[in-house]
Amino acid sequence: MREFPARVGKPEAILVISAHWETREATLIGGARPPLFYDYYGFPEEAYHIDYPAPGAPELAKEIAAMLKSAALGAHIDPDRGFDHGMFIPLMLMYPEADIPTLQLAILHSLDPAAHLNLGAALRPLLDRNVLVIGSGFSFHNLRAFEWDGVRRSDDRNDAFQNWLIATCAGDLPQEARENALINWAEAPAARYCHPREDHLLPLHVCVGLARKPAQVIFDDAILGKRALAFMWK
Repeated sequence: MREFPARVGKPEAILVISAHWETREATLIGGARPPLFYDYYGFPEEAYHIDYPAPGAPELAKEIAAMLKSAALGAHIDPDRGFDHGMFIPLMLMYPEADIPTLQLAILHSLDPAAHLNLGAALRPLLDRNVLVIGSGFSFHNLRAFEWDGVRRSDDRNDAFQNWLIATCAGDLPQEARENALINWAEAPAARYCHPREDHLLPLHVCVGLARKPAQVIFDDAILGKRALAFMWK
């Protein structure tokens, strides 16, 4: 994450699709100075005093809401919600100055993979702007299976799903085939082992629907003892 800005430079604004916020219809943070929302428990006291005073992006929130509505999707702006850790944990590493206007987009409570691909497609006008879109999730998110001592151990099921993600997202597939595979992601090898609930996978669907081309794998390593991936589209 600290090395990522060297790849893309400094954007004019950042849109984060956070796995940690679910709403009935697409909802954007619209405040000018959103507070931080410490949406976790059981961590050291220092974790509740993190400060990342990034400005909001209320005008961009209005523009994105209009994009979604023009694509016949529901859209709502929440002027009061704060940034959750799906935003401030990665960004405090990537852009520690906290000087880039930022907003979040919730995933849909339906957890419908096709709806999240459509959400990404509706955001395609952002490709003409210097806006960094981040799908903030996790390619492995089974809390019971993490190695909390941090030691990476052999896990064929973990590897099988990560390999499937690479073939699907970074492979030379027609876009329709890529999207069909992601719609039916639960049929992939060890899918429900890696994602008992798909909230942390769906930000990826939004990014695939937005980019509509193969990704580049920029991270393939262990987190909490489990193999995890990050993809980039540029």
